[in-house]
Amino acid sequence: MNNKHNLALAENHHLQPMPSVEAPASQWHAFLTLGFCQTARGTVLKTCDHKGPLYVQKPFYPEGRDTAHVYLLHPPGGLVSGDRLTITANLAENTHVLITMPGAGRVYRAREDKTLQHQVTQLNVAENSLMEWLPQETILYPNAHTRLENSIDLADNAKFIGWEITCFGLPANHQDFGEGHAEQGFQIRQNGRLKVRERLVIDDNSRALFSAKAGLDGKPINGLMIAGPFESPDPSNLDNHDELIDKLRQRCTQHGSLSGVSLVGEFIMVRSLHDDSEQVKQLFIQCWQDIRPALLGKESNEPRIWST
Repeated sequence: MNNKHNLALAENHHLQPMPSVEAPASQWHAFLTLGFCQTARGTVLKTCDHKGPLYVQKPFYPEGRDTAHVYLLHPPGGLVSGDRLTITANLAENTHVLITMPGAGRVYRAREDKTLQHQVTQLNVAENSLMEWLPQETILYPNAHTRLENSIDLADNAKFIGWEITCFGLPANHQDFGEGHAEQGFQIRQNGRLKVRERLVIDDNSRALFSAKAGLDGKPINGLMIAGPFESPDPSNLDNHDELIDKLRQRCTQHGSLSGVSLVGEFIMVRSLHDDSEQVKQLFIQCWQDIRPALLGKESNEPRIWST
């Protein structure tokens, strides 16, 4: 068969050149699952399974062997389109774990296809165990498309202190979150019963929340801190932690931010709106210093990584 005949076949069958195939966009589906138990040596990291760029160093013990400080490492530093990070911590009975990060998390600008940037945190706390989840702030770049979920399951007599600090846009660069999609959830259950559920959705249908007085009031930094459950000696009077709550409210007033404290069931909640994420973090650290002795029976001991 000659070249002329090949050309005729191509014309007769309307053969077209093969389309170019683009390389798949880079993305990570990473997970980290930590298992802690109590041994003669105190709280130890018994198991550590991970896939992708998500892992921890060895635990540190600045306040003794019963309390493990763990630094979660994510070398890429942020989420791009298609990334999914799943962080799970399983605390066996009578353990105490504090988890933090060396730096801020980031959710970068999404690609044109708006593939979700997704992070799931699941903390399972067994009886008589203590969990402190104290991450650095999360920066949502303009036009990010993200879902951030936090789920905490507590057993009998388990205690929790945690926070999330979210920066919408890049205020230092005068870039707001005028475009983009963000969903945030914070849920706490105890023995299967829902105790706390917080949800925030920012999209084209709800962007007015940024300027609304009942929303973010024009502030790019949104902080939420939750601690509990606090036992109530008198079930008919849930507001019997007046002294601690008054002290936390004084912290908020002295800090000069738009912040407040409330008792929701058995949980104390501190909320803060601000222009500066570092100021919100410092407020939450001060509140943590007040809450920790009252809830956990231990004085505060700041992770060393916060000073570097």
